[in-house]
Amino acid sequence: MTPQQYVQERAARSGSSFYYAFLFLPPPRRAAITAFYAFCREIDDVVDEVAEASVAATKLAWWRKEVAEAFSGRAQHPALKALMPHVADYGLREDQLQAVIDGCEMDLTQTRYLDEAALRRYCHLVAGVVGEVAASIFGSAPVRPINEATRAYAHTLGLAFQLTNIIRDVGDDARRGRVYLPVSELQRFDVKAHELLQREAPWGYSERFTALMRFQAARAHGLYDEAMALLPAEERRAQRPGLMMAEIYRTLLCEIEADGFQVLHQRVSLTPLRKFWLAWKTNWRER
Repeated sequence: MTPQQYVQERAARSGSSFYYAFLFLPPPRRAAITAFYAFCREIDDVVDEVAEASVAATKLAWWRKEVAEAFSGRAQHPALKALMPHVADYGLREDQLQAVIDGCEMDLTQTRYLDEAALRRYCHLVAGVVGEVAASIFGSAPVRPINEATRAYAHTLGLAFQLTNIIRDVGDDARRGRVYLPVSELQRFDVKAHELLQREAPWGYSERFTALMRFQAARAHGLYDEAMALLPAEERRAQRPGLMMAEIYRTLLCEIEADGFQVLHQRVSLTPLRKFWLAWKTNWRER
């Protein structure tokens, strides 16, 4: 299996909303974003699938070295072998890939976030930087990096995606011992962390929990609106994949809201067909 085949299979197997947006890109950009996405999945899976924290830390240390080696021309892992040919074309940097590792490493050492500022630091690493890299691949060229307004849009949109993920995964994350909802906001709405772990009906659902989740959803919607306002009109066509992902993720957020935030005992998701339809519709609208 070639590195290109490896990353393509990795992306397709994930079923992620991102994959459906990639399908509409021209081949060189699709190859680059697929390789970068595969790299992010590899790092994320170290934390999510390795039970022993010390083993996961060792694996992340290996990835740090592997990224440094790759940018020195000695990539070994197929995800990085597939990504490195695109680094110069889209202005990708080693520190950006290392930041993704930094963010995932936080999951090994930190399971609570005191306030929104602390959570935003985590989201910056695991989502904001990822958004900036993706925007560079979607719309930059060797002689024309993305402008600062587009970079700010991409970073903000990445934060919105991550907050949507946090809302969707409250129950799953709690069962892994992680609570991303800020402690200050749990206290504000009088929701106890242990309530998120209740396994018997009615689980941890309450008016207090619903109010807390409405607050989280409102913040995520605000970030989507902020991101859209930041994107220059002349960049919308180039950044269509990000707009497709925004359509999919915001639709998911609205589904969760409409369902009354039933996220403690299940993982709400959209069907593959619906994701593809939303991506296609956005691609058509932004032509």
